[in-house]
Amino acid sequence: MTARPPLPPFTRETALRKVQAAEDAWNTRDPHKVSLAYSEDSVWRNRDTFVTGRAGIVELLTEKWAREREYALRKDLWAFDGNRIAVRFQYESRDADGQWWRSYGNELWEFDGQGLMTRREASINDVPIEEGERRILGPRPESERGETFPLR
Repeated sequence: MTARPPLPPFTRETALRKVQAAEDAWNTRDPHKVSLAYSEDSVWRNRDTFVTGRAGIVELLTEKWAREREYALRKDLWAFDGNRIAVRFQYESRDADGQWWRSYGNELWEFDGQGLMTRREASINDVPIEEGERRILGPRPESERGETFPLR
């Protein structure tokens, strides 16, 4: 098994690094790359969908990014304790009809001793926006790392 530092128990610094690494990976929109941060038997709840294992994660993400075009994400550390991290996030994408969406959510993460995520629970709400309201225009620039983002 390959370790995925930083490893738990998390400090504020290592939790922030873990969150930024997740944001960076998800912004690649590469389901295979993203799945490597999760244990082989990782369990997910993503909205109303439940999956187990990397193959299920790859399938879910492949379908997600086929629907959610031009996906761009920001994650923000909310809390951490031991081997758990709570995150709030926002992402923007457009659907096949050209409608832009801002999706707001919270995630609960749990990690094994190798730093692989064994559990992910995500609650997400979608709000239609106009293209001119967009504020997440791709991966986070280096100059914005560590900054929080507005609620609205």
